[in-house]
Amino acid sequence: QVQLVESGGGLVQAGGSLRLSCAPSGRTFSPPAMGWFRQAPGKEREFVAVIRWNAGSTHYADSVKGRFTISRDTTKNTVYLQMNSLKPEDTAVYYCASGPPTTRPSEYDYWGQGTQVTVSS
Repeated sequence: QVQLVESGGGLVQAGGSLRLSCAPSGRTFSPPAMGWFRQAPGKEREFVAVIRWNAGSTHYADSVKGRFTISRDTTKNTVYLQMNSLKPEDTAVYYCASGPPTTRPSEYDYWGQGTQVTVSS
């Protein structure tokens, strides 16, 4: 069992930036990929970004392309989501997950507990 722990959420004004981090608790691992997802109240969980752990290749949702950057540090076993030019519609609980490099949340094996990101207008 892998426990993923996210950090870095918070309250920011529109146009601001936040960086989220995610790492497994108590162990190292090398998943096929790490993804970030988000879920706003009353909405389904949606794909944000994914990175292949070994190759480092990335893929983004159109809604965040050019504003968000996913990266990983294999020495620290940590994945990051740098979020710039934040908009109120980015407000959601953000989750990291490990699994295959897909956009479908149902295919991921392990999830973090989520971290709240709130963007004020």
